[in-house]
Amino acid sequence: MSKITILWVDDEIDLLKSHIIFLENKDYNVITCPSGQEALEELAKHTVDIVFLDENMPGISGLETLNEIKIINSTLPVVMITKSEEEFIMEEAIGSQISDYLIKPVNPNQILLSLKKNLDHSRLVSEKTTSNYQQEFRKIAMDLSMVNSYKEWIELYKKLIYWEIQLEDIEDSGMFEILESQKIEANQQFGKFVENNYEDWFTDPLGPIMSHTLFKEWITPEIKDTPTLLVVVDNLRYDQWFAFEDTVNSFYKKVKEESYMSILPTATQYARNAIFSGLTPLAMEKKHPEWWKNDTDEGGKNLFEDKFLGAQLDRLGLNLKWDYHKISSLKQGKHLSQNFKAQKDNDLTVIVYNFVDMLSHSKTEMEVIKELASNDKAYRSLTQSWFKNSPLLEIIQQAQNMGMKLIITTDHGTINVKQPSKVIGDKDTSSNLRYKTGRSLTYEEKDVLEAKDPRSIHLPSINMSSSFIFAKNDLFFAYPNNYNHYVSYYRNTYQHGGVSLEEMIIPFVVLEPR
Repeated sequence: MSKITILWVDDEIDLLKSHIIFLENKDYNVITCPSGQEALEELAKHTVDIVFLDENMPGISGLETLNEIKIINSTLPVVMITKSEEEFIMEEAIGSQISDYLIKPVNPNQILLSLKKNLDHSRLVSEKTTSNYQQEFRKIAMDLSMVNSYKEWIELYKKLIYWEIQLEDIEDSGMFEILESQKIEANQQFGKFVENNYEDWFTDPLGPIMSHTLFKEWITPEIKDTPTLLVVVDNLRYDQWFAFEDTVNSFYKKVKEESYMSILPTATQYARNAIFSGLTPLAMEKKHPEWWKNDTDEGGKNLFEDKFLGAQLDRLGLNLKWDYHKISSLKQGKHLSQNFKAQKDNDLTVIVYNFVDMLSHSKTEMEVIKELASNDKAYRSLTQSWFKNSPLLEIIQQAQNMGMKLIITTDHGTINVKQPSKVIGDKDTSSNLRYKTGRSLTYEEKDVLEAKDPRSIHLPSINMSSSFIFAKNDLFFAYPNNYNHYVSYYRNTYQHGGVSLEEMIIPFVVLEPR
């Protein structure tokens, strides 16, 4: 391995001899220059790994030299080491993207720390992250064998996401594979937990907040006193929220983060309608048959969310001035952003934003999206890039300026499906890949959570003999007809409707303007 080469530029370089000897004893190669001009000439002749640069030198100044260095090589780390404590010089240097700023006199260990931060950072972080996860791995494995409440599952899932994000940037595929195996085991155990407890959640006063109780229990207390923007990003997983949380934090500070459980099926027509109606699907069908549609009914399944919301607000006795917007295209988003000032007198402004859901469907249908979102890391990155450039962020900025409280949540998550599970049904069987409802379903019992009586989990029956099945883990349903083509087309796509940590555990975040 070749030595790291440092170019040290200082008109009093002779006074730094002890530092240079210290670095050479640490096996660094140090080239010295007394002026900025000579430094630029040296850079034209030699490749260096980092530059130490004084500000106050005869001829061209340190800041001028810095600008010239960045033109020659924009990625070369430059550490300014100077006597100057003037604030404008610090600001100029930071604005020019220096890597560090040290004020003389410096001691050798300060120099060494700066070198390690700038040149060895990735390796040191990687080694520390791997070491920390190795220790945490044993604790997660123990937790997996003992977890027995929905609160413990939420904490365990968030811990797995944390380590997934920590490990994604290190070059240790072995560690990442171990984490993936833990996620698979966690979903297997979670599927059993949901199977044993889901029905009871509807009547247990100590059970989790669910889609149909979310508005009454958590949203209503937040909107009584302060104008609020409620953003429901369709199909947003917890890790995707973490991907753009920092961007939101530039404008809002988080005051509360909770997690609730999506109802089954974890699909938009069930989960999101439940949020806005405050009712289970079975109750929606009975109370509002003019708005509720079952899987086999013709027409859109989420066309009456505003009606459901209005009815719930009346039922809760909330006399609010409110507005509802559903955004399914860039044009609609821009239009709302350009006219958002019209919401300033509202007590509640609700936005349903469909981009992430469209992204997951596009991954199934478009080759270019399959490339861009080939795995969970890429899927998070694509979500982050979208959000930073979206009208939604512009809307959130305007809401901050208007002093509005912000609530961000979703209706369900999504999972990258890997393995097929054969299912047989009649022509009226629903088409979703993660759940099926219909008569005479034939399936692998070990692969599903089954509801032979849908009413027991507050779902309507299409007819007297209809049942529901929900895929567990990372499975997706495939028909025996044209099986190989079907499996090849849908494997490694993002789907929802079934039972998994990713689909069921939902972020609910309350923020106040900065």
